Amino acid sequence: MAGEPGPPGERGPPVEPPEPRSEPLVERLGLGALAVVLAGVFGALGAAALASGEVFLGTMAGIGAVMTVWAAASGLRKG
Repeated sequence: MAGEPGPPGERGPPVEPPEPRSEPLVERLGLGALAVVLAGVFGALGAAALASGEVFLGTMAGIGAVMTVWAAASGLRKG
């Protein structure tokens, strides 16, 4: 019958993965602009922390700024 399972160990037809969805250009540009703003905030925080002698906090904020720009650039490039 049609609704009965087959013998144990038998697999059905292979399932193909769905096509990857690419985001529209306006969405990628909007997210990139948001990332630039956040990177500016991280950069300002890092500069203020370094100016006040907080080396660790300043370094971590600077790394956050670089990583934010990097993620935004890879998101724009993927689409």
